[in-house]
Amino acid sequence: MALVGLLILAILDFTVAQIGVCYGRLGNGLPPPPEVVTLYNQNNIQRMRIYDPDQPTLEALRGSNIDVMLGVPNPDLQNLAASQDNANTWVQNNVRNYANVRFRYIAVGNEVRPAKPETSQYAPFVLPAMRNVQTAISAAGLGDQIKVSTSLDFGVLSTSYPPSDGVFNSQDQSYIDQIIQFLVNNKATLLVNIYPYFSRIGSPQDISLEYALFTSSSGIVTPDGTQYQNLFYAMVDAMYAALEKASGSSVEIVVSESGWPSAGGQDTSIDNARTYNTNLVQRVKAGTPKRPGRAIETYIFAMFDEDQKSPDYEKNFGLFRPNKEAKYPISFN
Repeated sequence: MALVGLLILAILDFTVAQIGVCYGRLGNGLPPPPEVVTLYNQNNIQRMRIYDPDQPTLEALRGSNIDVMLGVPNPDLQNLAASQDNANTWVQNNVRNYANVRFRYIAVGNEVRPAKPETSQYAPFVLPAMRNVQTAISAAGLGDQIKVSTSLDFGVLSTSYPPSDGVFNSQDQSYIDQIIQFLVNNKATLLVNIYPYFSRIGSPQDISLEYALFTSSSGIVTPDGTQYQNLFYAMVDAMYAALEKASGSSVEIVVSESGWPSAGGQDTSIDNARTYNTNLVQRVKAGTPKRPGRAIETYIFAMFDEDQKSPDYEKNFGLFRPNKEAKYPISFN
């Protein structure tokens, strides 16, 4: 690796404040999983989200001491919901057979909800699949080690400003209520994908670039007098407010994706991506106004650019290029 690459690697440090990085594989020319695990270790990235139980990836993770969020792909939900035996087999093949992989979460479905047309067909299967996977995990004696959850997108809220008014939308409310009750009963976290980037480009007249990038000097003051320095905190707290209204006050949020694209769309640049992710790593240490002093476990999206995605900005979320070259330095000073 070139000297500049080594210097960049030397200042990438993801160990503080429970930072992980999502490892997606929808790209051409990506390095093989053993090299990816080595890259995580070289950079002290101690947590990884993967979106399916890819066997070469799980093999590469053996003995790595990387904590893993393992995804159940949406098309597999119906099978796991159909019977306990199916879930038992899935857990045996993809979890129990990898006893020296440090599984932390199983994310049963990604961004599935009734009101989202792209994923609504999977919604009836999420909770039954979660229950069956939980039963299989508990039967394996792993219930304290591995938490079963699902990952939601921010669109599940009908109101998000001010954050204290956060509430789930009516079309998803019954679905969400049952999931929250499952999480409460199992002392599990809610996984949420939070992207200030999408909120910014959806309402550029209302949300300044500085507020979205954590660089606003003053932020905003909500009607109740709460000051928010950045949009990320406001989005997390809106989700907490919605949880509280849905009898989920005890449920902690884990940010299962957050990032900023470096090209391909409005407000995209390497500098903006570097600014966002650098500040994200720092800001999650402190907690939000609603949950001060409590670090937010957060997974940056993503490890690599993925050129099989669309539209163009979706191709450019990577911290690294497929050749393992760091796209930009991340400073923690």
